[in-house]
Amino acid sequence: MKISFFTIILFISALANPFNSQAQEFDLEDFIERNFSVQDENTNYEDIYEALFQLYQSPINLNIASRQDLQSILLLSNIQINEFLTHRAKNGKLLSIYELQSIPEFDLETIDEILPFVSVRETGLQADNRPLLQRILNEENNYLIIRSDRTLEKRRGYISTKERDREYLGDPYRVYTRFRVKHTDDFSLGFTTEKDAGEQFKWDPSHSQYGMDYWSFHAQLENQGRLKNIVVGDYQLQFGQSLLFGAGFAIGKGSQTVATARRSNLGVLPYTSVLETNFFRGIATTIELNDFLDLTTFYSYNPINGNLDSDSARSAEEFFTSIRLTGFHRTEDELAGKNAINTQNFGGNLLFNTERENLNIGLNYIHTIYDRPFFRQPNKYNQFEFGGTENQNYGLFANYYWRNFHLFGESAISSSGGIGAIGGFIASITPSLQTSFIVRNYDRDFHTFYGTAFGESTRNINEQGVYWGIKFQPFKRLTFSGYYDRFNFPWLRFRADGPSIGNEFLGRVTYRFSREIKLYAQARVENKERNVDLEDNPNLYGLSTAEKRNYILNLDVRPKGIISLKTRAQFSEFLLQGEYSTGMALIQDVNFDFGRFRLSTRYSIFDTDDFENRQYVYEKDVLYAFSIPAYQNVGSRSYALLQYKFSKKLQMWARYAQFRFVDQFTVGTGNEEIEGDTRSEVKVQMMMRF
Repeated sequence: MKISFFTIILFISALANPFNSQAQEFDLEDFIERNFSVQDENTNYEDIYEALFQLYQSPINLNIASRQDLQSILLLSNIQINEFLTHRAKNGKLLSIYELQSIPEFDLETIDEILPFVSVRETGLQADNRPLLQRILNEENNYLIIRSDRTLEKRRGYISTKERDREYLGDPYRVYTRFRVKHTDDFSLGFTTEKDAGEQFKWDPSHSQYGMDYWSFHAQLENQGRLKNIVVGDYQLQFGQSLLFGAGFAIGKGSQTVATARRSNLGVLPYTSVLETNFFRGIATTIELNDFLDLTTFYSYNPINGNLDSDSARSAEEFFTSIRLTGFHRTEDELAGKNAINTQNFGGNLLFNTERENLNIGLNYIHTIYDRPFFRQPNKYNQFEFGGTENQNYGLFANYYWRNFHLFGESAISSSGGIGAIGGFIASITPSLQTSFIVRNYDRDFHTFYGTAFGESTRNINEQGVYWGIKFQPFKRLTFSGYYDRFNFPWLRFRADGPSIGNEFLGRVTYRFSREIKLYAQARVENKERNVDLEDNPNLYGLSTAEKRNYILNLDVRPKGIISLKTRAQFSEFLLQGEYSTGMALIQDVNFDFGRFRLSTRYSIFDTDDFENRQYVYEKDVLYAFSIPAYQNVGSRSYALLQYKFSKKLQMWARYAQFRFVDQFTVGTGNEEIEGDTRSEVKVQMMMRF
């Protein structure tokens, strides 16, 4: 390690700094880090952020919330949900959010955690019954965000030389705009648009570009008699355990070891993200057939990015070999794949609910049609992947609630005959003890394009596993949580030329000294088989177990006053075939709150031996944006974030961040390569309300 003894002493001394600070406004990055932090390259942090961001933007109305709505918050136990529903049934609708304090099992810590995601609003006779247009024009919950950022150093893709023409077609600025006006349980209108760094800002209908490179829009209306929900534009669907309709709301394995094991029936949701894949574009409706049955139908026509090929030996017509997920259209090659594949989806869901909400059963159906065949690269592990132009999925799911137990399951079959199935339970054994258990089996030829069910892999295919999670709180200040997951892959997969097995476990201890001071320690160990070279035959691979260990120690100090602190240490180890490597990062945050003016700062140092030990760290960013860079090699990372609130209607942010590496003459690779040892980013954002 190349970290000085003096630096470590500074780090340790920071743990004891007793500065005072005011309570901060809700910090989504901090919330994710506290509740769902796992250092893993397979974790889709963008989906996690967008899922919780949309929940934050559409808080649940506690006066009409169903059991499924409450469990979607991911923070409430079965006992707490039952106590809330009992309280509401006995005493009627809540008059104030503060009434939660009178409900058994709702302590102040729980209430503080869920407050950003819930609200108390009137419905029925006391609701706003003005015409829709008037409600929209007078709605206070609206905002317009304009954001721009760029890397200050010149990257290789923007430099022209005699030997090589400039490859990026656009400028180095990323520009983002989002507008939304919304009244929960009534209506939502909005659009999101973005131009990535390197993309052109131009009017080119032949490449589906209208100024900005990416546009997303939606219009939603809810609770119009039997018409419970209708969305026109971009949307997602979530039903059952997300085998067929996942909506990206899949937190997966993390330090919340119980609640995140299940999914909720959230139905049709507007899509407002800049992630340019895995959403529907068209129309979706939910109709209440009677008191027990809801019918959701949808149709989507959405061009997507892909790599086209016309190899006559494989197909007589043009086909595509992969779907591009990055959304980048910076070069001629990337532009050639933009909207290259026209995709149609249609189907629906029929959902049965009992009056007491203790049982719901659903049927799912989705039919996907591509306008040209999908033939993947002919690798051994791809032999059972989807190929062709059409795929259909049929699914059945159920949820049953008995006292403090929740039993759930879903199964589905694709056109190939492959079956996916998942089942399990969550139990609140006592107010202080919760547990979850899941069994899953996804065939090697089970094809689901929009599924995000619980699993080790990023897709629900070629996997079997058993998961057990536990959360124990012997007294209010101390919490233990952990999980053990054992999985196997019956067929070949990327970097494993044979059936392989693995396991993973996590343990976390959290101690809250007071409402202002909190400490947690977390350890995670993953064992997974992967390819290794055979000494006696270099032309073949063998399988060997790679073990990765991650450790986190985090202290938050947020007493009342101006200054708050966060101190964090991360360490990792990687072992494969007798070779051992490590990585570490030390992070110190100092945040200042002067009311209208806020300043958030960080300085961190890191030292990693290789790619396997890179450290993922959440950072504070401008409102509704996120930053989770990977710390790799040896160097430092620092940033400063300024926020100023001019008025209730206008706020501004400015952020500067920099990587500085030791003993490196270039940063990045390919078109992202920078000559030198630094990479600096600047970002500005304005938010207006009308």
